Amino acid sequence: MHYALNLRTFFYSHYFYLGLRFAAGLVGVTLITLQFADMAIAMTVCIGALCTALMDMPSPLRHKFNEMSASVLLCSAVTLLISLCAPYHWLLMTMLVLISFGACMMVVYGRKSMPLQLATLFIMTMSMEHSMTAYESFIHTGLFTLGAVAYLAYAMGISWILRHRIKQQVLAEALFELAAYIDIKADFYDTRYNLTEQFNKLIRHQSQLADRQQASRDLILRSHNNAKDAIVVQVHVCMLDLYELILSTHTDYAQLRVHLADSPVLKTLHDLAYKAARDIESVAYDVTRKKASYPEITYEPELDAIEAELAAIQQRIEEGKPQQEALAVLRAQRNKIRAIIKMIGELHQASQKAYDSTPFWADADMGPFLSQQKYELRMVLSHLRMDSPIFRFALRVAMAISVGLLIGAWLPYAAHSYWIVLTIVIILKPSFSMTKQRRRDRIVGTVIGCVITALILKFLNYPSVILGALVLSTVAMPTFVYLRYRYAAVAVSVMILLQMYLIAPGNENLIMERLIDTIVGAAVATAFSFVLANWEYQTLPRLVRGVLDVNLRYMQASFDLLQGKGKDDFAYRIERKRLMDSLAALSSALMRMLDEPASKQRAVEDINLFIVQNYLLMAHVAALRAILRRHVKELPAAQVNAMLAESHDQVVQILEHALDPHAAEAGEDALMSASTLNAQAAAAAAAAQVPWSGWPLVQRRIRLLQADAVKIIVHSEAILRDVS
Repeated sequence: MHYALNLRTFFYSHYFYLGLRFAAGLVGVTLITLQFADMAIAMTVCIGALCTALMDMPSPLRHKFNEMSASVLLCSAVTLLISLCAPYHWLLMTMLVLISFGACMMVVYGRKSMPLQLATLFIMTMSMEHSMTAYESFIHTGLFTLGAVAYLAYAMGISWILRHRIKQQVLAEALFELAAYIDIKADFYDTRYNLTEQFNKLIRHQSQLADRQQASRDLILRSHNNAKDAIVVQVHVCMLDLYELILSTHTDYAQLRVHLADSPVLKTLHDLAYKAARDIESVAYDVTRKKASYPEITYEPELDAIEAELAAIQQRIEEGKPQQEALAVLRAQRNKIRAIIKMIGELHQASQKAYDSTPFWADADMGPFLSQQKYELRMVLSHLRMDSPIFRFALRVAMAISVGLLIGAWLPYAAHSYWIVLTIVIILKPSFSMTKQRRRDRIVGTVIGCVITALILKFLNYPSVILGALVLSTVAMPTFVYLRYRYAAVAVSVMILLQMYLIAPGNENLIMERLIDTIVGAAVATAFSFVLANWEYQTLPRLVRGVLDVNLRYMQASFDLLQGKGKDDFAYRIERKRLMDSLAALSSALMRMLDEPASKQRAVEDINLFIVQNYLLMAHVAALRAILRRHVKELPAAQVNAMLAESHDQVVQILEHALDPHAAEAGEDALMSASTLNAQAAAAAAAAQVPWSGWPLVQRRIRLLQADAVKIIVHSEAILRDVS
C-alpha cells in the first residue's frame, strides 16, 4: 500500500497539503468574488482559478511560476478564442479540433506538461457551450484571467512560505519508497517466495523509487542556503548512499537458500531487513513531522543469532563437514547488513542537526542531477511527422474529439457535447495502457460519484450538507489524482454535479445525463485508442540501446572511482543516476506493454532478464566499492588496480559488442578468448603473490560482473530480433 494511503502518514503527506491548498484557493477565490458579484461571475472566476490550480504541483519556485504562468496565458487565450468563435458553428468545430491537436503536441515537453495539456482542453470544453458577443467574450476572458492570476498569486505565496516543508515531504516520500524497496528485498530470504517473481517485483519498484528520488533531487539540490535546508540535503545524500549499500547486498539467493535451508538464520536475515525498513520509515515519518529522528529499533538479537550461526557453521567445518561455502555467504551478508545498519544510524544523525558544511560537493554543477525545464518551439516542430508517437497521439485525440462532437449533435436525447469531449480528453492518453487504466477509473469513479450525489440530493438536500460535500470533494480531487485516480474521479464527479445543481437546481435529469455522456465519451476514447496507436514494442530498440550506451559510461566512471582516479565520486553519481533513469524508462515501457493486447507484446521475458542483468552490474559495482572500503587495510593498490583495469576492458568490450549488432565475434567468444584468459590468469597470478584478505571477494565479484555482462548481449540481441 502506498504510504500516503495510510492514515498515520496521510495527513503529513504533500498530497494532503496539495488538496488543502487547492480547495482553500478555489473556495476562497469564489467566496471573495461572491461578495462583489453574482454566482455566474463567481463561477467564471472559479474556473479560471481551477485551470491554474491544475498546474499546482511540488516544484522549485521558479519552475512553478513558469508553469503556472504558462497555464494562465494559454488558457486565457483559448478562452477568448473559443468564446469569439462560439457564434459560428463551423468555425467553432474547426478551432476545437485544431486546439485539441495543439494541446496534445505539448506532450513533447514531458510529463510535467500533461497538466497543462489537460487544463487547456478543459477550458476549451467549458467555453464551447456559451455563445457570446465579442464584447461579452472579452469580459468573460477578463474574469477568467482574474481568477487564474488570483490563484497564481495565492499558490506562489503559500509555496514560498512552505518551501522548506514541501522539501521535507518530498524527501520523506523518497524514504518511504526506499523502505518499501527493502521490504521486497527482505522476502528474498523467505523460501515461500519465488525468486524470479520477487526479482521482477523489485525491478518494477525501482522505477517508482527512481521517480521519487528525482523529485527529491529537483527540490533539494537546487538551493540549500540555510540551516534547515542543510538538514534535508544531509538526509538526501545519506539516503542515496544507503541505497547504494542496499544494492551491494545482492547475492546468489538461490545458493543462500540451498546452503542455509535447514537453518533458522534465513528468517533472522528476513527479520533484519524488515526492521531496517521500519527504521527508515521512522526517519521518513519524523521528517514529515519536522522532527529530528532518533533510533528506536534494536538489531542486537538478530545480529547475535547470526553470530551464533556463524560459530556453529565454523564448528561443523572443524568437525570435517564441507560448509565453507555456507560460511562465506553468510559472513558476507552479515558484513553488508552491519554496514547498512550503520548507515541507517547516520541517516538518523543527519536529521538531528545542521553542520557547518553540507556533505556534498562544494561549488559543483548540480545540473546533471536535475530535471531540465526547456520549452522550445523547435521541439514541437521536430515531432511533426507520422513516425512520431506524439504526433500520432495528437491526431488521434483530434479525430476522437471530432467524432465526439458529431455524436453529441446526432444523439436524440439532450446530450451535452462538452461533457462527451471532456470525457474523451481525460481518458485518451499517449499510451494504450494509460488509456485503458484511465477509462476504467473514470467510468467506475463517475458511476460512484453519480450515486453519491443522487443520495445527497435525495436524502441530505440541505445547504450545509451540500456545501460540506462540495468542499470535501474539492479537497479530495487533487489529493488523490496522483495516488488513486479512481478516488479523484469520484471526487470530481461529486464536485461538478453539485456545482451544476447549485447553478441550475431545477434540472432533474442532471445526473443521468452526465452518466450517459461519460459512457459515450469513454466508448469513443476506447475506439480511438487503437487508431494510429503507438505500441510499446516499437520503442524497445531505442530504449535498449539507450541503456547500453549509458551503462558503458557508468562502467567507465565506476572503474575510475574504484581505481582512485578521481578526487571524489561526483562523476560516478551522475552516471549511476543516468543508468537508473534509463532502466526505469525501460521498466515502465515493459509494464505498459503488459497492459496492451497480447498480439502487441514482444520479448517480455528477455526484457525482464535484460533489466535484471543491468541491475546486477550496478549491484556488483556497489559490492566492489564496499569490499574495497571494508578491506582497505594493507590494500595492494597496484595489483588491485591492474585487475580492475583488465576487468574494465573486458566489460567494455562486451557492452560495445551489444551496441554493435554487426560485430563479428560473439560476446561469449570475446570473453573467453585466449588473450582474455591469459590476461585474467596473469592478473590472478600477480594477485596471489601479494597477501590481502580481499582477494577472493574481489575476484569473485569481477567474475560475476563479467558473466552478467555477457548475458546482457544474449538478451539484448533476443529483444532486437523479436521486435524487428
